[in-house]
Amino acid sequence: MAIGNDSSVTEFILLGLTQQPELQLPLFFIFLGFYVVTMVGNMGLILLIGLNSHLHTPMYFFLFNLSFIDLCYSSVFTPKMLINFTSKKNIISYMGCMTQLYFFCFFVVSEAYVLTSMAYDRYVAICNPLLYNVAMSPNVCSLLMLGSYLMAFSGTMAHTGRMLRLTFCDANTINHYLCDILPLLQLSCTSTYVNELVVFIVVGINIIVPSVTVFVSYGFILSSILRISSTEGRSKAFSACSSHIIAVSLFFGSGAFMYLKPSSTESMDEGKISSVFYTNVVPMMNPLIYSLRNKDVKIALQKTLSRRTF
Repeated sequence: MAIGNDSSVTEFILLGLTQQPELQLPLFFIFLGFYVVTMVGNMGLILLIGLNSHLHTPMYFFLFNLSFIDLCYSSVFTPKMLINFTSKKNIISYMGCMTQLYFFCFFVVSEAYVLTSMAYDRYVAICNPLLYNVAMSPNVCSLLMLGSYLMAFSGTMAHTGRMLRLTFCDANTINHYLCDILPLLQLSCTSTYVNELVVFIVVGINIIVPSVTVFVSYGFILSSILRISSTEGRSKAFSACSSHIIAVSLFFGSGAFMYLKPSSTESMDEGKISSVFYTNVVPMMNPLIYSLRNKDVKIALQKTLSRRTF
């Protein structure tokens, strides 16, 4: 039997972030602003890292990949989200919805593991600086990125594969601004027990393993920082660590709130608000957090602009 052939639904309607008409236009401009800043910030960072050889280091290799992922996964859903603010009915085809779900899950899980790799890179740089060139060699960095994408691929195939096996009968209104896992499960007219089990296991692994790794790494980093005799050195290190920890907490915290709790209409409405953080706010903030406060990136920007000028 062909997967997905039992579904009588050929298209879905995305309800969007809110149904209040007076909020549609202001929200359109707010999220359009988020999207433009996300695109410009991440594309600019990709170009800067690519054009400046002194940024060809492990930290910026991961940052390059993080910016690429943010660029892609923001584009998976934001255009449809913006259309929803300006139209009465936002329709997406069945296969379009499954495709959006696939790429959304892939890039979100990829981001989780890239953030983990960045934390490990900082751990090695601060706690074992003499071993840094060996521990973070080009081969190791490539393997970490390959592992990140493989984890994303395996998790995405589990979610999308199970979703394609569900039957959708008459209900086709998704209580979200994108085709996400939990809102789709609410529409199924067949049992979703296995899907919910997959969500709990796969999402649990992809949130708990990276977040525990990140916070353990930063525990060791903070321990090393406290042993630094220079007050200025400690202050700089704490500042860099706190920025990363805030971004990671926002990403993993909002993801855990969305997926690791029982699904209901009320929790789904709360989940939509929480998902704004890891779908819109975090990709926009990443270039600011990881680069614009960074002296190397500022120097690279000045050199690139001066080359363009002269």
